[in-house]
Amino acid sequence: MLLIMPMKNETILISHGAGGKQTRKLIEQIILKYFSDKILLPLPDAATVNITGVEICFTTDSYVVNPVFFPGGDIGKLAICGTINDLAVSGAIPLFISCAMIIEEGFSFLMFEKILKSMSKIAKKTGVRIVTGDTKVVDRGKGDGIFITTTGIGLKFKNVQLGKQFIKKGDAVIIGGVPGMHELSIICARENIKFKTGLKSDCAPLHQMIEEIFGVSKKIRFMRDPTRGGVSAVLNEIVSGADFGIEIYEDKIPLTKQVRSLCEILGFDILNLASEGNVVIIADSKDANSIVRTMRKNPAGKNASVIGFVTDEFCGKVILKTKFGSSRFIEMPAAGQLPRIC
Repeated sequence: MLLIMPMKNETILISHGAGGKQTRKLIEQIILKYFSDKILLPLPDAATVNITGVEICFTTDSYVVNPVFFPGGDIGKLAICGTINDLAVSGAIPLFISCAMIIEEGFSFLMFEKILKSMSKIAKKTGVRIVTGDTKVVDRGKGDGIFITTTGIGLKFKNVQLGKQFIKKGDAVIIGGVPGMHELSIICARENIKFKTGLKSDCAPLHQMIEEIFGVSKKIRFMRDPTRGGVSAVLNEIVSGADFGIEIYEDKIPLTKQVRSLCEILGFDILNLASEGNVVIIADSKDANSIVRTMRKNPAGKNASVIGFVTDEFCGKVILKTKFGSSRFIEMPAAGQLPRIC
């Protein structure tokens, strides 16, 4: 639990929605004062609820990305993929989605239909059904184009238990691919930064790949998609209050020359950048190679790699072993490096 106390008369800032320390502060010190159901308190990507002996995963998320169209996707594709992935990393088969849209007066019908077509395409491709929703229109200048909220329901895999309480010392830390592709594509679109090779968001559904890795390992302890706050936020959430630490290795993190160059130019830490088609997995180290091989057979996991291990050193901390042999702490990001990325 964070020890940062809210200041008197403090107001909500854009950083409170960016996935770092400020977001945790808002949730833990304000929201959880009023919403304190035992299912909610671990703050999972999706709640697991038992209905007459059947375990269901239930998740919801809102999307306010700017711009609404970006290389590799749009707000509609992002909403469906994001909801599918929150269910998948919680150990569920995604089944049903609801969609609520707040549209600003003056928004183009052409753009609106393009977004709906994108949502429909992903839903049909994945077999997930959009079964209910809501539409509201707000005054011009009050809605920033379009906001989308999606809620998903999935059926929990049998005999799959995920959570930081299952993590053991010596477990492997696995990542599904190059981190930060989504957030970098957003800033390129927002600031009109162009690369000859065409950087694109990694926005993609992960449920098929995740189902495949459940088939090769029964010792997956934890999964999370590194969206706001990136890999740094996920790993720091895992070790917070734990009797173990995590050590990762800089030279094991999958990167492309383009991503590395852009981060160097803009001064971004790649580990803090959001992905929308990536996953961080903690699993028994004996199963790590089988998991990685299976992931690499799927387009979403072609760059999967073991990047570190759970350790009994530096409990509650994340350590990065640099390519030069030195070590440094990886902290929970204070705020996002770029607002409005999902």
